[in-house]
Amino acid sequence: METVSLGTSQLQTSRIAYGCWRLAGTWNPSEVTADKEDAGRRAIVAAMEAGYTLFDHADIYCRGHAETLFGQVMKANPEIRDDIVIATKCGIRAAGEPWSDSPHRYDFSAEHIITSCENSLKRLQIETIDLLHLHRPDFLMNPEEIAEAFNQLMRTGKVREFGVSNFRPSQIATLQKFCPMPLVAHQFELSLAKIDGLSDGT
Repeated sequence: METVSLGTSQLQTSRIAYGCWRLAGTWNPSEVTADKEDAGRRAIVAAMEAGYTLFDHADIYCRGHAETLFGQVMKANPEIRDDIVIATKCGIRAAGEPWSDSPHRYDFSAEHIITSCENSLKRLQIETIDLLHLHRPDFLMNPEEIAEAFNQLMRTGKVREFGVSNFRPSQIATLQKFCPMPLVAHQFELSLAKIDGLSDGT
């Protein structure tokens, strides 16, 4: 598979990313079975054998279970870490988290970004996330607070590069104004069923 540079970063990845959204075979953790877990682990190995080197995660994919399955493969095959690029996303919180009456919402607070990143590192069983995206825009975001979180994560070696997901150009420009490091990637949703990203500025 063709290898490309990821934006202005030093990351080299396969031209096509392997999306890990359904790695556990379901969106609902209560529906995960041993057979689905085994299929997910085999899918990761098959993707690597096919030439994929960029693996896309998010902390909400099966409530973290997709990252956990990937981490199990990483633990069993530590030699592959230098050959792949691991991306994940944070910022969406489920209803009932952390309190029973908490609503489904976006949370770009520094505390949540850092905590989410550290939890992803534990599930993935790695020391550094190659690319961390903010998962869809939080209209109440504080760019200075986000920049503070990014700085801390980069300074402590927990994240190499940063990006966003489904942001408008003005939102990217506002965030970039406060971030000393470049935002090297913009992941946005595009499919035959969702083409508005081509006309709404995304």
